[in-house]
Amino acid sequence: MRLGFRIKHHFFGAFRELFVHHHGSLDFRANLFALVIAANEESTVESYIVVKQIGLNIYNDDKDRANLLMLVTKEKVKKVHDNNGLDIDTLVAHIQKELKVVPRYANKIDIRELKLLLPLTYDNDTLSYQENILEFLQGLKEETLKSKE
Repeated sequence: MRLGFRIKHHFFGAFRELFVHHHGSLDFRANLFALVIAANEESTVESYIVVKQIGLNIYNDDKDRANLLMLVTKEKVKKVHDNNGLDIDTLVAHIQKELKVVPRYANKIDIRELKLLLPLTYDNDTLSYQENILEFLQGLKEETLKSKE
């Protein structure tokens, strides 16, 4: 990555909540992607490329925002894999808590997008685990939208 982008990312990382428009929304999406990617202990760089591509679609080709989504996702996955205060259960708890506070975030759970990460998993047990996560997220989305009515 370019040096300018890395400096900008480091600066935004320290003050993300202050400088990033709709930080909560981006962080919620990063939690969703991190949940699926972190379930695969053999996750690869390709996973983050997929996240960036999805980010470009979500944010109408805003490269900075797509890169930020990718980097925040990568940070969260690294914390899970390094056992650094974050694990799968904590990610699930964060997602559930956010949905209680901001129910409209349920519309940001796009299973079709999250499924794009599954072909990058080669272990059948891990793939099954990721599919279960997607089923859980779909149910959580439906439950949240139903209770919102």
